Amino acid sequence: MMRFGEISGKEIVSLNEGVRLGILGQTDLEIDEKTGQIHAFIIPNYKWFGLKKEGAETKIRWSSIKKIGEDMIMVETDKLYG
Repeated sequence: MMRFGEISGKEIVSLNEGVRLGILGQTDLEIDEKTGQIHAFIIPNYKWFGLKKEGAETKIRWSSIKKIGEDMIMVETDKLYG
């Protein structure tokens, strides 16, 4: 079992494109209210150093996470939805 505090603050990185998608502590979570399980991370699209929100968000399904490392969470972005 892993606690949210253990993964909060890690960078979320796309394995497919090799780009940083966001930081877990700056995302929202989609949680099943009955079970408490996390279904997805919701990453807002920001521009200009995070000062202005720019429209649509990106959702990363929990199932698209391939590796949680010491500094980052690696995801397959071909499984993203938004």
